Amino acid sequence: MPNQPIGFYPHIKRRCLQVATNVTEQKHHVTRETRGKNLGLCRGFRGCTVWLTGLSGAGKTSIAFELEAYLVSRGIPAYGLDGDNIRTGLNKNLGFTPADREENIRRVGEVAKLFADSGVVAICSFVSPFADDREMARKIHKDAGLKFFEIFVDTPLDVCETRDVKGLYKKAREGVIKGFTGITQEYERPQMPELVVNTHGYTVRESTQKLVTLLEQEGIIPRSLRDVDLLPELYPSESIATEALRHEAESLQAIEISTVELQWVQVLAEGWAYPLRGFMREDEYLQTLHFNTLQSGMDGSYRENHSVPIVLSATQADKDRLDGCSSLTLKYQGKAVAILRRPEFYFQRKEERLARQFGTSNPNHPYSKQVYESGDYLVGGDLAVIERIRWEDGLDQYRLTPNELRRRFKELNADAIFAFQLRNPIHNGHALLMQDTRRQLLERGFKQPVLLLHPLGGWTKDDDVPLDVRMKQHQAVLDAGVLRREDTVLAIFPSPMMYAGPTEVQWHAKARMNAGANFYIVGRDPAGMPHPAKETYPDGNLYDATHGARVLKMAQGLDSMEILPFRVAAYDKSASRMAFFEPKRKDEFEFISGTKMRTLAKTGVSPPDGFMEPVAWRILATYYQNLPQS
Repeated sequence: MPNQPIGFYPHIKRRCLQVATNVTEQKHHVTRETRGKNLGLCRGFRGCTVWLTGLSGAGKTSIAFELEAYLVSRGIPAYGLDGDNIRTGLNKNLGFTPADREENIRRVGEVAKLFADSGVVAICSFVSPFADDREMARKIHKDAGLKFFEIFVDTPLDVCETRDVKGLYKKAREGVIKGFTGITQEYERPQMPELVVNTHGYTVRESTQKLVTLLEQEGIIPRSLRDVDLLPELYPSESIATEALRHEAESLQAIEISTVELQWVQVLAEGWAYPLRGFMREDEYLQTLHFNTLQSGMDGSYRENHSVPIVLSATQADKDRLDGCSSLTLKYQGKAVAILRRPEFYFQRKEERLARQFGTSNPNHPYSKQVYESGDYLVGGDLAVIERIRWEDGLDQYRLTPNELRRRFKELNADAIFAFQLRNPIHNGHALLMQDTRRQLLERGFKQPVLLLHPLGGWTKDDDVPLDVRMKQHQAVLDAGVLRREDTVLAIFPSPMMYAGPTEVQWHAKARMNAGANFYIVGRDPAGMPHPAKETYPDGNLYDATHGARVLKMAQGLDSMEILPFRVAAYDKSASRMAFFEPKRKDEFEFISGTKMRTLAKTGVSPPDGFMEPVAWRILATYYQNLPQS
């Protein structure tokens, strides 16, 4: 009976199948323990089967695929075996008689067992209305010594009918479909499932979280991989604790830190670098420098993406004075800002650090210059920050922490958050890209995508536009309605800029992931710059313009964030507006470079109509025209 919905026919006698007798089970050379050490990013054998059963429309497949995405993003191999998908391939020769339905479940049970035995979490979503069939699938796993979790998705029939996009329930009510499960065919409710989930009144993520909790309890998911609603912050929430820290800090010996190092204190304190809880000790530094990751979890079984060293420099005199002390104070311009617990001093091999992070140790690289001028040692340790870092520059209201951003996204009912970082003024080409990204997400079924417009707010090189000017320009773009104010969050990312290309762009994405973003827009040559010795490469640039986006898509530990490529926009002369570049009409497009934009602004010449919002352009032009003449 091709193309018939699940739920047909009462029980009839099972037809006999010929059984092979001349077969012998062959033992694998690779043990489950060995698979567990080498399969996936999260070490340990975690193979099992999660079996979701329930009425059509209960939400089984939605939960299955959400769980699959959750596990895979955390380095745990998983695969969703869906009823409809199986019937278009492996079981396409089966109908919907009770005998065929039993064989359908038997085959799926055997396939799931093989997945589980290989170390994969097999997630099966099948109506599977008969208790005997489900028990058969359980026994297949029990006999193989594998875990099997029966999940009853107990959604009321009337709710399932409202979700009936295929119209199957309606046809069953009208008598067009006979023997449909839940209408004229009984569904045998599980008596002792491992978990009961009701999807009515809950989001898919909330329902899936119940399965995640079960798998944590069963040791399939390490608790260290658990999502956190709020990230731990390294400064106290109560004034009493602040005063106690301040009093302790005054009793300790101190190191004076630079402005850039204070920016890193802020980054650490607010949770952008979570799970890092202080300046890197040597093992953390080596992991970052050589692997672009940090081990996390009690057993170090999972690797978090972390591509840039976050370190504190110290001089030989600092080491001689402070090595061996249990805690020390960090001071900025003479004021105590944090306490460093259990400090560890280690030698800083500057050339090695720079070569690995930047691909060059050229002293004319702007961030390298700071490294060369820093102390010969690094000191790591856990941070206790006395109070939240404030800069009192009129922009603190934009400096939202990851937790504040998460709360803001929740208030906006965001179901997709796409982040866009820039360190330059916004022109209409940028706006077009952000508008188009929102359109794509809506077409993919998201209801409320929210843009995180997130300019970098830490140190930048001298010829970059200052933060206060950029924020005025960005706000003018929002005020003019070029971007939708109702679903855009404009905030400052406090990290310093390093100009480390593909290495740094991983840090930019990971930090936004900590703030709740699940999509990240990446452009050409992110975090790039001209090579300090331009003759080194034919294009004169330090990094290949395509490598940042390509590396992001391959980077370990960023699996829960989807990387969205930057489509190239240029000025369409025929339409007097920014548009996506079309090679077939290349003569009708003009690329307005940053150098040309600066020249226009300095000389008081307006750009072509449609290049940038007029008020935003005037803010930029005023800044350039007021620069001292060199």
